[in-house]
Amino acid sequence: MAFELDHLFICAAPNAPAAEQLLQFGLVEGRANVHAGQGTANRCFFFHNLMLELLWVHNAAEAQSDRTRPTYLWERWSGLAQGTCPFGICLRPIAGQASETLPFPTWNYQPAYLPAGVAIPVATNVSVLSEPMLFCLPFAKRQDSYTEAKAQPLDHAFGLREVTRVSFTLTQPPQRSKELEALSATDLITIQTGPAYLMELGFDGETQAQHHDFRPALPLIVHW
Repeated sequence: MAFELDHLFICAAPNAPAAEQLLQFGLVEGRANVHAGQGTANRCFFFHNLMLELLWVHNAAEAQSDRTRPTYLWERWSGLAQGTCPFGICLRPIAGQASETLPFPTWNYQPAYLPAGVAIPVATNVSVLSEPMLFCLPFAKRQDSYTEAKAQPLDHAFGLREVTRVSFTLTQPPQRSKELEALSATDLITIQTGPAYLMELGFDGETQAQHHDFRPALPLIVHW
């Protein structure tokens, strides 16, 4: 497969106060961003091969605009209390490998903050709000491959470097969408069913047999 994980998002409250839990744990925050015209903003934590994004809606009108509405970002974020899935999974091409079709069918989303003609392929199950949003950034690359001018902080507590395992607990049992099933058939993520949404990230092969649970602030457990 010629794709790998680029970043994962968790929908958060405005300004992502839960990020303070990550900072107290020892993660170093990177550059935040406002997605102009899309109505969302974020706080980000970068690792050598993947970025963790806390995402929220800061402009409801933009998030519900004709351009953004097909992404269902507004419905996903505003419906968290009603049980929508708070997660998103973004892929990128693996550098140096021949281009290959994504594991799921997509449509092209052209946000206002990207140059004309540059699109984000979004999986066709985007309206299934009990599952993570699936999409791809064709122009993205590993976080540790950027030049110094664009580099983000990558050094964190406990020597956490690379995410080597990504697991999601979803509240809806199978049968899941064909798009999510296609992604879970790869070795990029694993999915299980449980009573509450949960993301688990394993770092560096989890050789230290340690973990930290960020619940209830975030539906996240980190293993290393």
